[in-house]
Amino acid sequence: MKRALRLMALIVAVAAVTAWLALGAHRGWTRTSAPVKILDEVTGIEGVQYRKQFVPGLDFLGAALLAASCLAGASLFFNHRNTQQ
Repeated sequence: MKRALRLMALIVAVAAVTAWLALGAHRGWTRTSAPVKILDEVTGIEGVQYRKQFVPGLDFLGAALLAASCLAGASLFFNHRNTQQ
């Protein structure tokens, strides 16, 4: 059980960092919309529109790494039993 919890903690941590990097690696709060610059064809003025897009921030990464730490910490409560007596 100890080894399984530590393996799950490693998987959660690696998956969280990979997802954070792949989805944008925003160094602020998590956003659910992203700004997109557009150019008005008639006037030539630049504007900003927002489109729905999940961009994970450091709070997402921190929560996932905290969960991984809790799993790794829970593994400390299981004792290694000696099968030879």
